[in-house]
Amino acid sequence: MATPVEAAPRPPSWSSRGPVWAPYAAAVWGPLYAAVEVTWAATGTTVPWRPGDPYPAAVQLVLALAAVTAAGACLLGARAPGRAGRTVATAALAVTIPVFAVGLVALPVEFVTLASGAGVESATGLAQILLNSAGAALLTLSAVVLRRRARGRCVRCGQDHPGAGGGPLVHPTPSTASRRARLAAFALLGGLLPWAGVKTIWTLGGDALGLTAEQWRRINAGAPLSAHALASVGIDVTVLAAMLGVFLALGLLYRWGMRFPRWVPFLSGTRVPRLLPLIPAWLTSAGLSVYGIGIMVYVTLTVLGVLPAAGPSDGFTAAGITWMAVFGGLAFGGLGLALLTGARSYAARTRPICGS
Repeated sequence: MATPVEAAPRPPSWSSRGPVWAPYAAAVWGPLYAAVEVTWAATGTTVPWRPGDPYPAAVQLVLALAAVTAAGACLLGARAPGRAGRTVATAALAVTIPVFAVGLVALPVEFVTLASGAGVESATGLAQILLNSAGAALLTLSAVVLRRRARGRCVRCGQDHPGAGGGPLVHPTPSTASRRARLAAFALLGGLLPWAGVKTIWTLGGDALGLTAEQWRRINAGAPLSAHALASVGIDVTVLAAMLGVFLALGLLYRWGMRFPRWVPFLSGTRVPRLLPLIPAWLTSAGLSVYGIGIMVYVTLTVLGVLPAAGPSDGFTAAGITWMAVFGGLAFGGLGLALLTGARSYAARTRPICGS
């Protein structure tokens, strides 16, 4: 049965033309990224990839070369090349996309830091993360364009239809994700409960994992005033940030994420722009998933004796640190994979088609 669509399609705007603009935007991003990296390397500017560890100048030059290569591949793919050209462009993007996608891992951490009022620890580090994130997004959309061209589908909507597809985009009516997708997302979001539970216990003055509330307050003594203000009413700032992620995940799964509900002022009843929830979901899900899975792999290796286990630290016992790492891995990985599940469903349910 055909998917029901809205009766009155709207004329396409620049933002509703599909990803056809992505290769050209990536072609601009590549040289700009390379210029920034070369400038930082030539001037000896410190750009941390993690606290206390700056990027070596040689790595920055390699990143600059990768960005220029990726930009060239995007332009090549945008010009509808033959089979050999598509193979070269696909190979280049397959190598370079993971390089810049690594920068997405730190994006959720930076968001929580900024949301808590702690400020920017490193301006160049944040700029590097944003440049990597923008590049990963543009290169991925360019790969989508290349794939659609290779399959002979409409580059704009990704569907098979006659004609050039220049008519107005027709958007599906709001729908709820499948029962399977909802159950999977809820199970993954359940991973937040142990982590959020122990943090809430400490914030409310209780003891958990061998750590007292007073010890927890001393560990977080350097937190910004906004975090302390929230803690005074029993709210941990990181748990609050996680709840925003849960809200985003639910919006991806239910109808109100496709059309603004009645309780949204001025926008009630209007269609939610497709990329409004998808962009933050894609950007944060990648980093959270990799981070959470990495923690779980590390904990598993320490339990098996492959890696040395962490010792007591900051009031935590060795067992307490292990359990907190497990809870953190379940929370970050679960939220990231839940967002990925919701985004996949939302992208399929909201994909427009070219009108006649």
